[in-house]
Amino acid sequence: MGMLSRKVTCNSHGQDSSYFLGWQEFEKNPYDEVQNPQGIIQMGLAENQLSFDLLESWLDKNPDVAGFKRDGQSIFKELALFQDYHGLPAFKQALVDFMAEIRGNKVTFDPNRIVLTAGATSANESLMFCLAEHGDAFLLPTPYYPGFDRDLKWRTGVEIVPIKCTSSNRFQITASALEEAYRQAKRKNLRVKGVLVTNPSNPLGTTMTRDELDLLVNFITDKEIHLISDEIYSGTVFSSPAFVSIMEVLKDRNLEKTQVWERVHIVYSLSKDLGLPGFRVGAIYSNDPIVVAAATKMSSFGLVSSQTQYLLSTMLSDKKFTKEYIAKTHKRLRKQRSMLVAGLEKAGICCLESNAGLFCWVDMRHLLSSDTFEAEMDLWKRIVYDVKLNISPGSSCHCSEPGWFRVCFANMSEDTLKLAIQRLKSFVGSITSNHRSHQELKNSRRKFRTKWVFRLSFQSFHDREQDER
Repeated sequence: MGMLSRKVTCNSHGQDSSYFLGWQEFEKNPYDEVQNPQGIIQMGLAENQLSFDLLESWLDKNPDVAGFKRDGQSIFKELALFQDYHGLPAFKQALVDFMAEIRGNKVTFDPNRIVLTAGATSANESLMFCLAEHGDAFLLPTPYYPGFDRDLKWRTGVEIVPIKCTSSNRFQITASALEEAYRQAKRKNLRVKGVLVTNPSNPLGTTMTRDELDLLVNFITDKEIHLISDEIYSGTVFSSPAFVSIMEVLKDRNLEKTQVWERVHIVYSLSKDLGLPGFRVGAIYSNDPIVVAAATKMSSFGLVSSQTQYLLSTMLSDKKFTKEYIAKTHKRLRKQRSMLVAGLEKAGICCLESNAGLFCWVDMRHLLSSDTFEAEMDLWKRIVYDVKLNISPGSSCHCSEPGWFRVCFANMSEDTLKLAIQRLKSFVGSITSNHRSHQELKNSRRKFRTKWVFRLSFQSFHDREQDER
């Protein structure tokens, strides 16, 4: 082991999180309707599989694109040869236009300020390298995506300090929580370089309010730090309130020519909105030319292939397709979420009210044996191993309250979702039944004990009475 680096031998990747352990258990015993109907259903994967038919239909209608042809002529050699790290101009333009369309064209984006990366993971890590030194800190509101412990910290040495949010106000960010996180970082002698938020939130499935966004802008202005807005779920907002991008807030407040303008950065990806995580398409958007230049150089370590860029530039430039795709995907997400929420309600389980994302933030606090994270892990293990559902416990998302779970719904068919709901409903029923039986047993014991004590007391009184006589 002495021949290897500390990075290789240390255990700071986060792979031992219950978030990843649940995936490992699923991979050992994956559910399949025909081959393995008793297997584990994957509800820990935030993947949009509801609109593949729309993508495949477009490809059928545009065979030249998939065959790497332009106007009937092969461009395979052109795409196969070396491309520099700036990316194809046509794709960058199509991507920023798609980002604007998702935001209702309330804001526009300059293709010269965008950096292509191999997914949002690479984008977030590159921003850490650009904005912070080893040992510096970023503040993140809880609960947050478990992968951030890997993406932001593992190779960069950056620390995460939680902004503790609670269910009392639907986990919204408050001024007091921001200030307390900042003070906590200072107590640890950490230099705070910025705040990172996901909007819409993973794992909450909610969009940030205008008040929260204004609060964040005021906070980073006052502290003279950065703000990263991870907006990879911006195209999944299926009901009101509408999504508000941080860029829209900056423009509404006429901050374009201020210093804070260059300290706000956006992370985007096509993994969630277009359902293409395997294509590894991510992006950094920044108004700071130095950050753009540095991140572009860093992108050499994780480029998006020219073939992928060509295909997607053509697809995203088809405005009729993108408009139809967005509308139909929103409708399907809304329907799938409603099915999950209604099913859970019948099982006596509530969800945080949400309007975006590919998951629900589910409240199972009443099913815990005690108000502890140990009890949460016990419940999670039963759900994974006995119920055969892989869901993500709130503790893996650094939630400050035990008993919350992230449950994904967009990576499966309606039939699979119905089966998952039925499994969970049966499980809750068994818990409730066992709890009721346990309570009845306790009550009967209490009644018996009361009668026994009463009889014993009466007999003792009777005996003493006889003695006195």
